Amino acid sequence: MDGDRNNTLQAAHSMMPGMDMLGGPKKPNTLPIWGNSTTMNLNPLILTNIETSPYFIGRLAELKTYHELVDEIYYKVKHLEPWERGSRASGGRRQTGMCGGVRGVGVGGIISSAFCILYKLFTMRLTRKQVYGLLNHSDSPFIRGIGFLYVRFTQPPPDFWDWFEAYIEDTEEIDVRAGGGQIMTIGEMVRLFLTRLDWFTSLFPRIPVPIQIAIDKKLAALKHSTSTDPTPKKAPDEVEPERVVPTERRREERPKRRSRSRSPKRRSRSRERERERRSRRSRSKSRESHRHKKKDHRSRSKTPKKNRRSRSRSRSRYEKGSSSRQRYDHR
Repeated sequence: MDGDRNNTLQAAHSMMPGMDMLGGPKKPNTLPIWGNSTTMNLNPLILTNIETSPYFIGRLAELKTYHELVDEIYYKVKHLEPWERGSRASGGRRQTGMCGGVRGVGVGGIISSAFCILYKLFTMRLTRKQVYGLLNHSDSPFIRGIGFLYVRFTQPPPDFWDWFEAYIEDTEEIDVRAGGGQIMTIGEMVRLFLTRLDWFTSLFPRIPVPIQIAIDKKLAALKHSTSTDPTPKKAPDEVEPERVVPTERRREERPKRRSRSRSPKRRSRSRERERERRSRRSRSKSRESHRHKKKDHRSRSKTPKKNRRSRSRSRSRYEKGSSSRQRYDHR
């Protein structure tokens, strides 16, 4: 791991200050500023918290040189988040510092020392040599992280690949989360800077679409070139020709399917079950037919009985009436 880092640092030092990645002529030592030259492209809430922070107004105002700020990073910076741990409001629980009031930005908290020092470096307008001094520093990974954040916030997007290409495979580890718990390599962090716009609760300046497409293609090509296949490939001359096997032999070599062997007990059981099913079906059919017959018989037998009863009743009534009339007439 140390050997890989030393090789990366040597390659980066060979380009200092501002050598082109292809070994071209040196670039000017003064750096341009991309975007807003006063806010460093920070969102208003972070910038307001930095400018009103007692740490920025008091301690950092006393530091006047580049080397003093590098030493301050070494002693004070423990993560790369914009806010200190536990100070940012989450679900309305806790609010400290310059909170609220900025539309489109979440509620703030206590600004971190990393972003205070980052903005202080921006006010000093670092040179190309000084930025490379941050990127290749060997004392602390947080000094290097501040350097990469400075490049991502202030430099033009067309120059990103020239700045970051030498560090994409860097294996030095850094814990970027406040309070710890999110360890990544410098190379992984650089890839995030090139492919994502958000950094925790902050946003990087947007990369134009054509430049982003070119960066993605370069990253994909770099990943493809560095990926190695563990199984050694044979040369074209060493590849063994396919063996041609006759069709008859192939048929013979095919494994035969195993047929399930049923014992006589199982066969008898299955037969008995089938018989029981058939008998149940026949019984249910006979019962249904018997029920239908009963219904038909009842429907047929009810009507004539009723007719007979009604007729007999009417006859008896008629006979009684006629007999009573005859008696009345005799009287």
